[in-house]
Amino acid sequence: MFPKMGKTFPNEDGGHIERLKYQAAIAAALKRELGGSHRAIKTIMNWTGVSERTAKNWVAGSHGPAGEHLVGLMGHSDEVLKVVLKLGNRETQQFCQELADVRSTLLTMVSNLDNVLKAEK
Repeated sequence: MFPKMGKTFPNEDGGHIERLKYQAAIAAALKRELGGSHRAIKTIMNWTGVSERTAKNWVAGSHGPAGEHLVGLMGHSDEVLKVVLKLGNRETQQFCQELADVRSTLLTMVSNLDNVLKAEK
């Protein structure tokens, strides 16, 4: 029998479900970006400074990164960044960033093309 006071178990509508959704989403993003190999685990360890067991738990979806580790992953992984923005209902932020990246790439390409054309003259 459970005591009347103390910790409660999360219900189906509670935060526990959201935590599982977060863990699975991060795991899926890491797998899309890095795959599920041991090399992926090593890459995550290098990006964040976490232990091998922690990196494996993130890829497996049994735990998710928090705080500075999440920020570290977002800094290295476009997939993790997209997932975090989507979970926070901020997908338009990612779209704007992608447009800025496309613009920058196009400007670089036009500059390179101008240089080639000048060299031919």
